[in-house]
Amino acid sequence: MQLVSPASSSPSIRRYQAFKGNIRTPKSHKRHTENFLRGGGEEEEEKGGSSKEHRSRRGIVIAPLISLGLSVAWTASAKVKTASPYNEKRLLEQNRKIQEANNAPEEFPNFIREGFEVKVVTSDRYIKQDNGLIYLDLQLGKGDCPKDGQQVTFHYIGYNESGRRIDSTYLQGSPAKVRLGNKALDAGFEEGIREMRPGGKRRIIIPPELGPPVGPSTFFSSKQFEVFDVEMLNVKDCERRTIAFYSDVVCN
Repeated sequence: MQLVSPASSSPSIRRYQAFKGNIRTPKSHKRHTENFLRGGGEEEEEKGGSSKEHRSRRGIVIAPLISLGLSVAWTASAKVKTASPYNEKRLLEQNRKIQEANNAPEEFPNFIREGFEVKVVTSDRYIKQDNGLIYLDLQLGKGDCPKDGQQVTFHYIGYNESGRRIDSTYLQGSPAKVRLGNKALDAGFEEGIREMRPGGKRRIIIPPELGPPVGPSTFFSSKQFEVFDVEMLNVKDCERRTIAFYSDVVCN
């Protein structure tokens, strides 16, 4: 007759003993973690030679995954940096439709925005300078180009990037009169009309760097290209006139 201890024969006690045997102390848990990071498992403590085999197998599995991840990342980055010709063509078609709705003039430039970069699409007749200023002579004038200190009289029509008219001296009923060289005009606008002659007509595309200041205290809230159609009417010499305590500038 064999005696069986009630404590050892109880199912609940046996489950507790099995659970207790699987519990690791902090030292054993740390040793188990180190073995796992080195490529081995729980068997590394008992099987010294098999740990190298485990690491080699794990390396064989991880290497293709790493190469696959690099190839996917490279493909994704290439998609971001390379613009699709189809998307650019679609944007050009959308811009043309918007410009037609805004009654933009012929050969009006297109602006394609890609994040913070802007691509200006124009015909081959446009001339682009190194500082980003772009212009198209619609009609050549005659006479001398204006110089600093001289007064220029001109008409203009201002457009935004979508071809919508934002300002016009024709609608105001009187041309603009400005002396060059005293910073009365934006840098891009003044540079664009310096080589014009009386009777000439020119379209000027001004980049944000040469345009008006941007900020909450100004009229412009964001950096955008500006387009102006300018008609140069005349150029006059100016001289300062002083009478007693009164002094002014007269342009003839």
